[in-house]
Amino acid sequence: MKWLPFKSIQTNMAAMFAGLILSTVLLFSFIAYQLSASAVRITAEDYTAELVRQVNANIRTYVDNMHTISSLALNNRDVRSYIANAAAMPPEKRLETEERISDFFHSVLISRKDIASINIFGYDGTFVSDRRDVRLNPNVSTAGQSWYKLAKAAEGEVVVSSSHVQPIFKDEYRWVVSLSRELRQEDGTGVGILLVDLNFNVMNDMLAEIDLGQRGYVFIIDYDGKLVYHPQQQLVYSGLKSEWIDDVLRQGSGSFMTDEGKQSRIYTIQDSGFGWKIVGVSYASELVGNKRTMAMSFVLWGGLCLLVAIMLSVLLSRTLSRPIKRLQERMREVERGNLDIFVPVDSQRETGLLARTFNIMVARIKELMSQVVREQEFKRQSELNALQAQINPHFLYNTLDSIVWMAEAKRFEEVVLMTSALARLFRSSISKNQTLVPIRTEIEHISNYLTIQKMRYRNKMDYRIDVDPDILDCRTIKVLLQPLVENAIYHGLKNKYGSGMIEITGKRSDSRIIFTVTDDGVGMDEDTLHRILMPGDGPEGGKGDGTGIGVANVHERIRLYFGREYGLSYESEPEEGTTVTVVISAIGPVEADERESAGRKRGEAGEEGDVL
Repeated sequence: MKWLPFKSIQTNMAAMFAGLILSTVLLFSFIAYQLSASAVRITAEDYTAELVRQVNANIRTYVDNMHTISSLALNNRDVRSYIANAAAMPPEKRLETEERISDFFHSVLISRKDIASINIFGYDGTFVSDRRDVRLNPNVSTAGQSWYKLAKAAEGEVVVSSSHVQPIFKDEYRWVVSLSRELRQEDGTGVGILLVDLNFNVMNDMLAEIDLGQRGYVFIIDYDGKLVYHPQQQLVYSGLKSEWIDDVLRQGSGSFMTDEGKQSRIYTIQDSGFGWKIVGVSYASELVGNKRTMAMSFVLWGGLCLLVAIMLSVLLSRTLSRPIKRLQERMREVERGNLDIFVPVDSQRETGLLARTFNIMVARIKELMSQVVREQEFKRQSELNALQAQINPHFLYNTLDSIVWMAEAKRFEEVVLMTSALARLFRSSISKNQTLVPIRTEIEHISNYLTIQKMRYRNKMDYRIDVDPDILDCRTIKVLLQPLVENAIYHGLKNKYGSGMIEITGKRSDSRIIFTVTDDGVGMDEDTLHRILMPGDGPEGGKGDGTGIGVANVHERIRLYFGREYGLSYESEPEEGTTVTVVISAIGPVEADERESAGRKRGEAGEEGDVL
């Protein structure tokens, strides 16, 4: 093998053993390192996930408290009365009711430092807050705020917003999270919006205490991807810091890791259930703090194992290479051309099995060389037989005799026709040392042959040829159809009472070309049909005054040139006729030339082998 660095098999085996052991140690060290790092990472991820769940529970508690406050406000008698009859109340009673509601809201805020404000906004323009002196910002439309629109669209359901600056109060711009819901009468008619603002500083103080390593943090987004909370919110808004918001929204609850090299982050996500996602972010590089120590430990153990591997590999390679070197000497004998060599098999181990396989290989090579010589000889003999038998002297004598007979009878036109057909038959038989010829040439040859035979047996036979023009340029072996036609004439039509018909067809089917030669003669029985393709048996076209080439010979030539899946097949019924089907490979001119070239090279090699 070219990739082996040393000439000695012993040295190569020693190097391979050492490399194998070293690679195994490195592989196991790498796997152990990865497993350790993975275990630490999984533990850290579990810790982060648990921390995020706790944060989610705390935030949910705050949101639930806001839900409770909103429900408490809605169930207050004054609030319910105000919702139902605000428009119909006298001004004095309405003002008195608003003051009681404001005092009620204020009493709630005294016990809850996390609530920034509680307010009611009526669709008729009324406004009640926890503070009597608060005024709305005349430059800001309350109905245009997102929390107002979402609550109105939710039709009584609670809506929790993302963090934002609340601009509706004059000279106040607090950073809050808003819970809003529509106030509805008993008949379902909306009359206003209840707004509860959560002081964002409370959430910020709670999340700022979360410890996720030196650089880890927690942030919150809503289902639209808007930030509810982020410890570096201003950097995110200014574009100096980015988060994988789209991936977080697609992930749902769970975790994923970004591909950012040394800055890769692990995102752990918890769905709050009320429109927010709590996201914990930790840096992968902080999860395994002792990477350097682990790597040095693995390197030292690997070096020690390498030293042991080198010593063991030298001993093993020396022991294993001895019988292989002995076998190498025998192989050199075979390389010099001595195929009569035999290697004794002295054990059942791999080297013994190798020697046995070597002996089988040498014997098989001898057998294949003999088989190649036999096949080449058979091909040459078949070609010689085909060329010699294309115009049989007996057939020529009968044809010339027919011409003389017609000339004496002064049937000059028929003399000219038969003489021309015979001349064309001679011309098509002239070989150009080609094994494969165009189908056009083969069809012309069989047409001339049938023309002569029809004139000889004028009242005994007729013929019809129907060949697809698309296959005429494809190639076939020489003298393919003539033996089959002869067989049909001398063993089918000649013994039939009355006139007979021979029909020849040719067409292409995928990568194959299929010819059929059909006669309506006397047919064959089962025994003859079974023996017809056996060498030396069955009727042959050479009987009588034919060519002397049997159909078995044609069958074998087809299989030799095109493959074992091609050849002849017969169908026949006594007194009804016979059909022979010829299947060959569809070979174009270019492929035929390549085969001819390869055949000539094999022939030259065979001749050299015969000389040797």
